[in-house]
Amino acid sequence: MKLSGGVEWALHCCVVLTEATAPVPAARLAELHDVSGTYLAKQLQALSRAGLVGSVQGKAGGYVLTRAPELITVLDVVVALDGPRPAFVCTEIRQRGPLATPREDCTRPCAIARAMAGADAAWRAALRGTSVADLARNVEEDSGPTAPAGVRAWLTGPDGGAPRSLPYE
Repeated sequence: MKLSGGVEWALHCCVVLTEATAPVPAARLAELHDVSGTYLAKQLQALSRAGLVGSVQGKAGGYVLTRAPELITVLDVVVALDGPRPAFVCTEIRQRGPLATPREDCTRPCAIARAMAGADAAWRAALRGTSVADLARNVEEDSGPTAPAGVRAWLTGPDGGAPRSLPYE
C-alpha cells in the first residue's frame, strides 16, 4: 500500500496542533518540519475541507484542530488526503482471456479480491483505532520528555502568536 507523502506531513501537523494554544500559520508549520510551504498548504486545505482543521483568518490566523485530538483518527487524515477508495480494485481479470469464466458464474468476488478486501478492512480498522491524541502521546516516548514542551514553546515564540483558547475546548 502506498500513501501520498502528504499523509505523513498532515499527520505531523495534526500532532503539532495538539500542542498549539493559538492558530498556527501554514508557513510556521512548514518551517517547523522543514518542508515546502506550498505543498503543505495543499495538505492543510484538504484537512480543512474534511473538517479536521479550521482556518482562522487575520494577522493572528492559521490552523487549529476543529475537535479534540481523541476524536480525529489516523484514518480520517488518510481519507482526507488520499480519498476513501480501497487500495485494491478488482478488474475481474478472471472473466478475460481464452479460459475466461463466464460473468454469470462469477457470483462472488474471487479469492484474490476477498483477500485484498480483508487486508484493506484490517488496515482501515487499525488506522481507525489510532487517534491523533494517541500519536501525540507517543511524541514524548519517541523524541524525549521535553519534546512536547519544546513544540509548545516554539509555537508561541516570536512568530507563533499569543496563547488563547481553541475551538474544541
